[in-house]
Amino acid sequence: MHDYKVVGHSVKKADALDKVLGAAKYAADIQMEGMLYAKVLRSTLPHGIVKSIDVSAAKKMDGVKAVLTAADIPGGNSTGIIIKDQPIMSGVNQKVRMVGDALAIVAAESEETAAKALGRILVEIEPLPGVFSAVEAMKEDAPRVYDNGNILGVRKIIKGDAEAAFNQCAVVVEDEYTTQMTEHAYIETEAGVATVDGGMVTVWVSTQNPHYDRKEIARNLNIGMHQVRVVQSVTGGGFGGKLDISVQVFLALLAKATRRPVKMVYSRPESITTTVKRHPYFVRYKSGALADGTLHAVECTIIGDTGAYASYGPGVLTRAAVHATGPYEAPNVRILSYTVYTNNPQAGAMRGFGVPQIAFVHEEQMNMLAVKLGISPLEIRLRNALRPGSVTATGATLTQSVGIVQTLEAAAAKAREVLSPESLNQILNRGGSV
Repeated sequence: MHDYKVVGHSVKKADALDKVLGAAKYAADIQMEGMLYAKVLRSTLPHGIVKSIDVSAAKKMDGVKAVLTAADIPGGNSTGIIIKDQPIMSGVNQKVRMVGDALAIVAAESEETAAKALGRILVEIEPLPGVFSAVEAMKEDAPRVYDNGNILGVRKIIKGDAEAAFNQCAVVVEDEYTTQMTEHAYIETEAGVATVDGGMVTVWVSTQNPHYDRKEIARNLNIGMHQVRVVQSVTGGGFGGKLDISVQVFLALLAKATRRPVKMVYSRPESITTTVKRHPYFVRYKSGALADGTLHAVECTIIGDTGAYASYGPGVLTRAAVHATGPYEAPNVRILSYTVYTNNPQAGAMRGFGVPQIAFVHEEQMNMLAVKLGISPLEIRLRNALRPGSVTATGATLTQSVGIVQTLEAAAAKAREVLSPESLNQILNRGGSV
C-alpha cells in the first residue's frame, strides 16, 4: 500500500509565497560588496568577418577593471547544446553570423561606466551577404552561413509507399504553410552574478540548465568541473529560452580576470536580440483520404529556420517530423524535415518543442479533407484518431494511454451542452474543430 503525500492532494507551490510577497531574490537582486557591473559589445551586422578589435581606449578608462575579447578565453571558444557552433565571442578573422553576436565584454565599477567603455571599443567588420529565408538558404547559390553549407541536417520518416497511395485516394488536399518566429517574452531578462574564491568559480544565474552551464563554464575557462559551482537563482520565466548559455561564461571570465564579484543583467532589447526563439517553419503538406474518410497517405516537407546557430534545432525538427501526421493513423507516410542555418536570430527550445507549428498544419489539412469529403471536422478526426493497437508514422505500436477519442467525444458533448444547434452547425460547417 503506497502512502501518497502528493497525488490527490492540494500541494502548495514551494516558492509561491515568496514570489507573491516580493521576497524572492532573483539574480538581478543579488548584491555583493565590491561588485562590478558587466556589459557586452555586440555586432550590429548579421554577417561579416571581424578584421580588428581595439580595446585599448576602453581599458584606460577610470573605473574599468577588465575588457576581454575572444583572445582572452583560455579554453574552447564555443558553446552549443547539441553542436558547439556558437562562439562565446567572435574574434579577429572569425565570423559574426547574426546581429547581437558578442565581440567584447567589460567589467566596471558602475553600469554607466561599463556602457561608456563599450563605446570606446573600435571594431572593424567586413560585411558579407546574408540569407534571411530558410527556403532561400537551401539553394546552391545562397550566401553560406557556414563553409560546409546551410543545411544542418534532415530527418526522414518513411512508412509504406505514399506516392503510390495517393493514386488510390478519393480526395487529396495540398497546401503550403508558414509559421512565425516567436519570442518567449519571460518577465525576467537573463541575469547573473559570479565570484571567484581561491580556485572555485561560483555563478548565480537565471537558468533552466545549471548542469549544462557548469560543463560549458569549465570547458570555456579550461578548468575542472570540480572548480565550478552553478546556483540556479529564482527564475522569472524560461519556457525553454533559458536552456542555452547567456551570461554564464561572460561572468565567469570577468570574475576570474578581476577577482571580484561581477553582475550582468541583459536589457530587454538585448534579451530579444540575442536569445533563442521558436523556430519558424515553411511546410508543404499533402494529405489523401479514401472515400470512407480514412486517411491513406501523407507527404510533408518541413523547413525549419534555426537561425545562425543550432541550439536545439536538430531535436526540434526531429520532433516536428515525428509529429507531422498528428494524432492520426496514416499507413503511407513520407516526411522530410530540414534544419537550416540563416543569419536570423538563433532558434531553440520553446514550449511544445517544435510540435505547435506542425500541429497547426496537420489540423488544417484534416479540416480541408473533411470539407472535400462532406463530413464534419469532428467526424474525420474520430475516424482517424490513434487508438490502442494503432501504428504511428515511426512504426511504434500503441498499447495504452491513447486518449484522443475520449477527449474529442467529451469536448463534443460539452459543446452540445453550451452551444445552440445553429451555432454548433455553423462551426462544423466552416471547418472548425469542435
